[in-house]
Amino acid sequence: MTTITIDARAAVARSQPRASLADTVRQVMVMAWRATKKMRRNPEQFFDVTLQPILFTAMFAYIFGGAISGDVKSYLPLMIPGILAQTVLTTSMATGTQLREDIDKGVFDRFRSLPMARIAPLAGPMVADLLRYTIAATITFGMGLALGYRPGGGVLGVIGAILLAVFTGWSLAWVFTCLGTVARSAQSVQGISMMIMFPLTFLSNAFVPVDTLPGWLASFVKVNPVSHLVSADRDLANHGHVSVQVGWTLVACMIVIAVFAPLSVKLYKRHL
Repeated sequence: MTTITIDARAAVARSQPRASLADTVRQVMVMAWRATKKMRRNPEQFFDVTLQPILFTAMFAYIFGGAISGDVKSYLPLMIPGILAQTVLTTSMATGTQLREDIDKGVFDRFRSLPMARIAPLAGPMVADLLRYTIAATITFGMGLALGYRPGGGVLGVIGAILLAVFTGWSLAWVFTCLGTVARSAQSVQGISMMIMFPLTFLSNAFVPVDTLPGWLASFVKVNPVSHLVSADRDLANHGHVSVQVGWTLVACMIVIAVFAPLSVKLYKRHL
């Protein structure tokens, strides 16, 4: 007698028809709605996007404003785009942590057995997180206006800066989604994400002019992707100018998505 062992997950995957583009979009939006309902029932998920912009904007303005620019009002055009980039990018770290928590709870075992596109359980929560990024960006500018910031780029410039920051945060979230599929726990995802993001955000031009830095550090800051985003947001919000920095930021975002979106799906299928 010969015994044949069949991988149940592979059998389920082979039996499921490939989802069309329309079905994939619909399934992603269903998963996004699920994630939005989770946010509504767990309002603590909004603490970082509501409290962090207020605290960081106030603290950085009054601590560094006089030392760097002479007074708070003069420092705000430099600082607010930096706070915007920092807030949105650090908010994207939560995507990987929440994904890992769902995986550990066994929710994705059920998703894997359903006839849905494999990218839907990953992309759905990320679409829902666009709401969190937008809230964080809006509060950042609102706090800046309360402190006396008057963006020279006007309403369109501010909207452009917000959209660029939100899109950058969404693209970077794919990196943390990829990390969430391979890490062993939500705590490890959070720890590794902080080790990645905090050096990138603070070793950038977000809070200080590059020409005040030592030469070796300035060289790193100039090639730091976060610096390109901050410079692009300053050009949009302060001057209403679509500069080359905007183009470089968009290109970098597309590269990150092209690499880490399919990699996340592949790791999700292989390791879960």
